[in-house]
Amino acid sequence: MTATATRDAAQVPDTGIPGLAGFVEFLETGVAREGVFADDLFADLSFPHWRLQATSAAELVAIRGERHPWPGRVRVERAAPTPSGFVVALEERWHAEGQDWYCREGFWADVQDGMITGLRVMCTGDWDEALQRAHAEAVTLTRP
Repeated sequence: MTATATRDAAQVPDTGIPGLAGFVEFLETGVAREGVFADDLFADLSFPHWRLQATSAAELVAIRGERHPWPGRVRVERAAPTPSGFVVALEERWHAEGQDWYCREGFWADVQDGMITGLRVMCTGDWDEALQRAHAEAVTLTRP
């Protein structure tokens, strides 16, 4: 299994939303810098046919490493601060197992003292090249 990153995580733009840049960097690299997540973070992750929870930053990092170990590129579609943190819709793209993959996700994050303390995740699941082609042939999207 080989994978390559498509962008240096240090180039992630800072939106001014506390916690977001470090979170995007984590998604792109799989590495959580010190101070991105609170140690006692709670995360609830929903996938098309599965649901997982993490009760610490270490568990979340482990889940990411097991389920999505490949570095890649994140495109933030929309992000907004909330009274308790932020919401963000994004797409991820990465190369692994000889092909290019894609998914879309929505995240709701609670942030305290600049660190993510709570995270809710909704993911479309990972689309391989065949599914991306089938979708492109069946559906015309008006926006990226």
